[in-house]
Amino acid sequence: MIPVKGFENARVAVLGLGRSGLATARALREGGAEALCWDDNPAARDVAEAEGFAIHDLTRQGAFEDVATLIVSPGIPHLYPAPNPVIIAAQEAGVPVDNDIGLFFRSFATSQWHSFDVMPKVVAITGSNGKSTTSALIHHILDHSGRRTQLAGNIGRGVLDIEPAEDGDVVVLELSSYQTELARAMTPDVAVFTNLTPDHLDRHGGMGGYFAAKRRLFAEGGPDRAVIGVDEAEGRYLAGQLAEGPTDDRVIRVSVDRKLAGPGWHVFARKGFLSEYRKGRQVGSVDLRPIKGLPGSHNHQNACAAYAVCRTLGLAPRVIEAGMASFGGLPHRSQIIAEAGGVAYVNDSKATNVDSAAKALAAFKRIRWICGGLEKDGGLEALSGATGEVIKAYVIGREAANFAMQLDGVEAEVCTTMDAAISRAMAEAQEGETVLLAPAAASFDQYDSFEKRGEHFAELVMAAIG
Repeated sequence: MIPVKGFENARVAVLGLGRSGLATARALREGGAEALCWDDNPAARDVAEAEGFAIHDLTRQGAFEDVATLIVSPGIPHLYPAPNPVIIAAQEAGVPVDNDIGLFFRSFATSQWHSFDVMPKVVAITGSNGKSTTSALIHHILDHSGRRTQLAGNIGRGVLDIEPAEDGDVVVLELSSYQTELARAMTPDVAVFTNLTPDHLDRHGGMGGYFAAKRRLFAEGGPDRAVIGVDEAEGRYLAGQLAEGPTDDRVIRVSVDRKLAGPGWHVFARKGFLSEYRKGRQVGSVDLRPIKGLPGSHNHQNACAAYAVCRTLGLAPRVIEAGMASFGGLPHRSQIIAEAGGVAYVNDSKATNVDSAAKALAAFKRIRWICGGLEKDGGLEALSGATGEVIKAYVIGREAANFAMQLDGVEAEVCTTMDAAISRAMAEAQEGETVLLAPAAASFDQYDSFEKRGEHFAELVMAAIG
């Protein structure tokens, strides 16, 4: 646990008592603060009360008297589409609003660090797609190399729930836009921007607000090194803002669209080969094609970003390559769960938007595609150029018929349920084909989460193949 600094003997309100909220309350108490806990869910309040925390109704008049700050869980909106009433009350009372990420960055360093031979580092990864895989891959490579490392944030443990740093530690944080937009302190040593595609636009008031939330990690965080995916306009803009000139190697540009040229520091992948260039010369390479845990160009982008981070931390190319080779991938992200009768079964339930689904479709050949669910804003037009390898689509979800009608040029069967889709796809699949779950939609019309959807897919497949 990371004891929170700066609030000794102060009253700190905590809104939202899920995983991060409870971890925050514990860390505040450990640091000498009084945590005043509130959640609209009575069951969540009961859990906090059972741990000895004070339950403080933040919706009542005068709730913020003598409160030093309000700590908010990531899922609670503070601006768009409308701020939570508790946050409005805090702002009107002049009480600062922060989150656990801000508390972490102000509390992580301690006086013990002066005795360390190697200062601990914090690597923070954000972006629309690939940040979970990139974070897990960095963590895996470091662990494989013998470097002590912890994985936290939007993946793994809550940031305040990790262990205090030891000599040479590297903390790898996956940070969503919900986390970066509000944190009052962010000072990573290395920051990564994977890419930007439309997502969470209602929460951020459009693409501009969404990009601004991601950009804060760099513009306000001031990392020593920035690894930037430059295959979208926003990444190119961000890299240009951060770099002092063409030779500034504090910015490492990453691409899977093209070879990057110039005197700076570049990492790019083409046709399955990762290349590192510095000062116009190649200094490292990795053949990504045999690595089963990193299929497709979208995972090659993740590999480039992870490689760049590990190079900034002093790892040699061959050490990084060995770590990548043993990486098994993350559940629900292009995860090969079975191969039977010459047919591969792949779970990419995390492909909850059109862009991530398109990248999954580009990673495999001869696809029987299970898709559908709660459709997001923008429709499915962006998929029109990504379905060339799709033999047939098997559409699930409560609005499966409407979803299927939008799949121009793709033979589609309305199945509605996962059971029916898997049954039909397995009955029709031939040797050399791939049955791919890449929904291009949220799961909440039928499942509690994309994880539950992916688990159901895997269970049904494994039961069917015996």
